[in-house]
Amino acid sequence: MSFFPDRRYADAGAYAEAYFDLVAQGAAAVDRSAVAGAGRLLLERIKAGRSLFSCGNGGSAAIANHLVCDCLKGVRTGGVLKPKVHSLISTIELTTAIVNDLGVEHMFSYPLESLASDGDVLIAISSSGESANIVRVLETARDMGVTSIALTGFGGGAAAQIADVSIHVPVHNYGVVEDVHQSIMHVLAQYLRHDHLNAETRLGQTRF
Repeated sequence: MSFFPDRRYADAGAYAEAYFDLVAQGAAAVDRSAVAGAGRLLLERIKAGRSLFSCGNGGSAAIANHLVCDCLKGVRTGGVLKPKVHSLISTIELTTAIVNDLGVEHMFSYPLESLASDGDVLIAISSSGESANIVRVLETARDMGVTSIALTGFGGGAAAQIADVSIHVPVHNYGVVEDVHQSIMHVLAQYLRHDHLNAETRLGQTRF
């Protein structure tokens, strides 16, 4: 896929038409078997009582925090699963202390070393897949026995190569990649909930 945008558009409506077309192309290009693998992994580890950790920079940080809401509260509501979910970017005091005193590359790996255990899952979100702190936390997870899922864009970068499960959006636009990553997060969370509803909750009668 080419870089977007590669020309000027007549107005915001025309820009939106091209943008949404690219979102659709990016979503269509996502490997469904990778998404299925991520779903199986999350279900297995949640049932085993393992913890899930999420992280990302910028817009990806917002998705990482949103993931906590949709996986902890969303999946549990009306369902039988009770995920243990933590964002490594949610505490600004800790994050800035690590960045200031140890360096930005330790931003996620340092807390992961203290909080995670063998068998837990890391979900690392990075459009470029090349951010130093993302690459390092994935390497740390590998060394700790923490299974990793990477959501990447552009060329995938090192993150796509290191992660145990790689969900790649081959688009060269940050906004589009983040939109598809957000959708993948919603897909996984809603699938886990809808596939494991409790006896009192039925499909078609509740809103996620």
